[in-house]
Parts: sequence; structure tokens; C-alpha cells
Amino acid sequence: MLQRSEPGAEEVNMSEHTPRDPRTIERPDPVLMKYYLIGSLLTGPAFPFVIIPLYFRYKTLRYRFDDEGVWMAWGLIFRREINLSYRRIQDIHVTRGILQRWMGIATVSIQTAAGSATPEMSIEGILDPDTLRDFLYARMRGARLDDAPSAAPEGDTPSGDETLQLLEQIRDRVAGLADRVRALEEARR
Repeated sequence: MLQRSEPGAEEVNMSEHTPRDPRTIERPDPVLMKYYLIGSLLTGPAFPFVIIPLYFRYKTLRYRFDDEGVWMAWGLIFRREINLSYRRIQDIHVTRGILQRWMGIATVSIQTAAGSATPEMSIEGILDPDTLRDFLYARMRGARLDDAPSAAPEGDTPSGDETLQLLEQIRDRVAGLADRVRALEEARR
């Protein structure tokens, strides 16, 4: 998006300064291909063997962020798709290596409770990873996509005092159950 403040003034690219809505991200930024190219060149004689799979990965890489979760797909011959619901997300990491920082991109890694040491999904070529990370954290905590306040009537939602009273009742009942279990264990001895 280009914006002019007055006639004859210099154009300013506002898209570089405005955080991008993560729901509009469908593909990695083209800078990712340059990152792949530079990384492949650093492998020396293995360059052709490294760049070809990375080229096809870049060309086929797709993302979708919707109401249910995050979807990612890539691959030409061996197609791989990952679909994670927001409630399965356990942790989110943003990685920016030296080359990535220089190029202005990052990788957002999403981990689930699957027990694997590696992330379940790595979203590469993101220009504004902090906005994406915050978006994902909000979704994993149950925020709605439109960020609108809850439509529930005010009478249906307990106030802070009511919630505290309910928690105190639960605590007291659990303590009572613990006393009964101790009494039963002593009676068996």
C-alpha cells in the first residue's frame, strides 16, 4: 500500500511499517527464496542437490490461518499437509538466525504435546513474526478471530466475587473429601 501525504511528496511503502494480518498470509515472502539460495550457495559443490528441493518447497509452500487452526502444505511428488487446531498448540518459538535477521525474515515454530523434540510445524519466510506469534497465542488461549467481546449476556457470566465464592466452595468440598479418605484409611488399620 503506497501513501502520499501531499501532492509531489515522496511515496512511502506503508506495508513495510504496518503489521500484516496473519489471516492474510498464504505463502512465504519471496525473500525466503533468496535465503534458500544463499544458504545453498554456502554448501559449495552440493549446491544443485540442496537448491532443487528447497526451490520446490518454496514454490509449493502454502499456509492458512482460519477459525479452526493452522494449515500448512508443501511438496510436489511427496505432498505433506499439517493441520493443527489452536487448542493443540503448546508453545510457539520465533527463530531469527544471522542471515534471516539480515534479510528481515523469521521462522515461527509451533510445538504440540506430541512429545517430539522437533516442532510440529515451522512457518518459514515470515516478515512480521511477532504479530503472527501474538495472533497464535491469542487463538490458543481461546480468543475469537474477530476479537469481538463475548456475545453472552452479562447475567450468564459470573463476576469476580461469584467466581471466588465458587472456588472457595470447591476447595472446601475437596478438603472434606480428603478428610473422609483419611478417616477411612485410619479405620482400615
